Amino acid sequence: MAKKLRVGVLASGGGTNLQTIIDNCASGKLDAEVVVVISDVQCGALERARKAGIAAEHIDRRDKERFPTREEFDRAVLACLRRQEAELVCLAGYLRIMTPELVEAYEGRMINIHPALLPSFGGKGMVGHHVHQAVLDYGCKVSGATVHFVTLGTDEGPIILQRPVPVEEGDTPETLAARILPHEHELYSEAIQLFAEGRLKIEGRRVRILPRKA
Repeated sequence: MAKKLRVGVLASGGGTNLQTIIDNCASGKLDAEVVVVISDVQCGALERARKAGIAAEHIDRRDKERFPTREEFDRAVLACLRRQEAELVCLAGYLRIMTPELVEAYEGRMINIHPALLPSFGGKGMVGHHVHQAVLDYGCKVSGATVHFVTLGTDEGPIILQRPVPVEEGDTPETLAARILPHEHELYSEAIQLFAEGRLKIEGRRVRILPRKA
């Protein structure tokens, strides 16, 4: 049996993207397994992990006695990922800006999903419905989803996959989000599988998708 890619997930919310990853790992659609889910808050993502028998780690961002600085907090996250021997880190609605130590430890091995077509509508504050409201306020005819490698600049890493989704007349942030979400689920798993197959090669700003080996 081929070795499965060990995936660690960082999340701060309900965990719908996480659930799709868990389900696709269980079904064999992904040559991967989620070995740990880490959150800075008590949230639905941790409950999904526990239900699936996956290690669920709550590292409380409000515990200033243990984590007086962002650096100390991220060292705890990094230590947890290393204990579980995570080979790829997936951000799934993780709302903390990470320190260089954590990002650089998983350089080229940390990916994120964003609910818009980067580089538009990314960066600080562009999370959740704020993204979709910004898209609508700008009058865009197309939005979508992007999977990218994580770098020190928020939402600035090399793009792995994108998928456009039309903006419809009468859309609200809620309706646009609901229509994009299924594409997020599909795209994220597709990117994880490409990584598991060793088919992603970063060349500067570009990510080449290599052909399958014969």
